[in-house]
Amino acid sequence: MNAITSRLVIIVPYLWLLFFFLIPFAIVFKISLSQTAIAMPPYTPVFGVDGFFDALSQLNFDNYVWLTEDALYFNAYVSSVIIAAISTFLALLIAYPIAYGMARAPTTIRPTLLMLVILPFWTSFLIRVYAWIGILKPEGLLNQVLLATGIIDEPLIILNTHIAIFIGIVYSYLPFMVLPLYSSLEKMDYSLIEAAQDLGCPPISAFWKITFPLSLPGVVAGCMLVFIPAVGEFVIPDLLGGSETLMIGKTLWNEFFNNRDWPVSSAVAVILLLLLIVPIMIFQSAQARAQEQGR
Repeated sequence: MNAITSRLVIIVPYLWLLFFFLIPFAIVFKISLSQTAIAMPPYTPVFGVDGFFDALSQLNFDNYVWLTEDALYFNAYVSSVIIAAISTFLALLIAYPIAYGMARAPTTIRPTLLMLVILPFWTSFLIRVYAWIGILKPEGLLNQVLLATGIIDEPLIILNTHIAIFIGIVYSYLPFMVLPLYSSLEKMDYSLIEAAQDLGCPPISAFWKITFPLSLPGVVAGCMLVFIPAVGEFVIPDLLGGSETLMIGKTLWNEFFNNRDWPVSSAVAVILLLLLIVPIMIFQSAQARAQEQGR
């Protein structure tokens, strides 16, 4: 019975990946090899049960070639990666002091602080993004406060800019950065810091030589949890960034629902997924080799 239970524990995650990742990815990849058609769905099916080998011989990668010929998609990829990278860096700068303060707080109030970090998830993501429109618009709360205090003489134009996108992404994904950092910092042995200070190490040097290296697993996990969804983000750029914002999520939306070009949009999605997965796999492989060498 124990052997069966242990096998089920191992099999269930693989079944989850099979049904909710590999099979959907295979379907999207299949559509990306199809041709656009005036039909429902709007593409010519391939890999059907009938005429499988005929369909296999007719497969082509025209949609992927098209992506290399149109600069729109390349610019969308680059813009998405840059915006996601900057947002991830800003989230790390904000989240690290929060997580550090939570980890050093008295044990009795840590659950309360943890609940406050998770609290925004109790409200709809869409409502929270719409709330930032009311805050950042020219006649919004932020400009009213700044004008009333005399800090500015005229309203700031923040909405429909990249600054608004950074604010929206950092705010929305900040808990995903705080929680892994808190998990790493909370387990750290702070007697190492005390020993370093007793030996004459300044607090800043002790932080960079002891605290930060020990928290690197949380830093890496948090950066991945923020960067990966931020690259494909659609709602925040659409609502806070305006129509001129170029990100791959909006490009996918336009191809699917405006142009109804499912094959090209599927090719865009496949390349985006590969761009995100391949570096992660390379990093995990390098990390595994480093751990083996450390042993």
